[in-house]
Amino acid sequence: MASFQFFQVDAFTDVALRGNPCAIVLDADSLKSDQMQAIAREQNLSETAFILQSDQADVRARYFTPFQEIPLAGHPTIASIHILVESGRIQLTEPKTTISLELEAGIVSVDVLTSPGNPTEIVMTQLKPQFLSIVPPDQATSAFGLSSTDLIPEKPVQVVSTGTPQLMLPVRDVNILDKIQVNIASLKQLSSDFQFFSAHLFSVSNTESFARHFATPPDVFEDPFTGSATGGMGAYLWHYNLISQPTFVAHQGAWIKRPGQGRVTILGPRNNISAVQVGGRAITVITGTLYI
Repeated sequence: MASFQFFQVDAFTDVALRGNPCAIVLDADSLKSDQMQAIAREQNLSETAFILQSDQADVRARYFTPFQEIPLAGHPTIASIHILVESGRIQLTEPKTTISLELEAGIVSVDVLTSPGNPTEIVMTQLKPQFLSIVPPDQATSAFGLSSTDLIPEKPVQVVSTGTPQLMLPVRDVNILDKIQVNIASLKQLSSDFQFFSAHLFSVSNTESFARHFATPPDVFEDPFTGSATGGMGAYLWHYNLISQPTFVAHQGAWIKRPGQGRVTILGPRNNISAVQVGGRAITVITGTLYI
């Protein structure tokens, strides 16, 4: 029987039992993919992260939902870097330490921002956004118990990827998010037809966004805070001229009593975004040993 250091971290929050929980397994190089998947099913969280050595970057990570491996994710990145810093495996220099992180989607840059008297913030620079399939509005909204009149007029329902493809649905105001009633079979069919992993529904003011995020079981149905989709949302909002400044604060998770918050910065002009940065804080809530 092998043993591994194990942690659970709440990401995109600095208050325990809020934000999005992530399980993290250190020194996971000896684990096979099917073992990682089984561990992720055991944890039954949105994602479980496995930390490995890399010959291309400072560190490598693999992320698994209870059902599948995904190429890039935000809250496991924040959580993983938090643990590597907290355990002393990454040494910090003020005001910024930059780490290269190898993911299945590619190598991304992660900055750890530190200064006296301020909490540490971890900022992930996601991949250049891709604007993919456009979905008929009625077909998309029917999967959520909404209608096309609930959407922001003249803006597309579109799959956007900054490493993981997700469906973007911009709604007219935050109260519409209260009305969502997901038809799981319809969402699963929509995901298959238009090739996206999960769906992000959001409203926006000029400086804040509010979102809910859904996947299909056996993956976690509603995600507390989705860093990758927040990056895709930021790219969408900037590209389609729904925000006037390329920075804003993203909120998610209040509907399931796990409020989280992240800071979003879009890099590049509206018609040629180079990357999106999503930053947040994290807190360790469980430490232990995993035996398999």
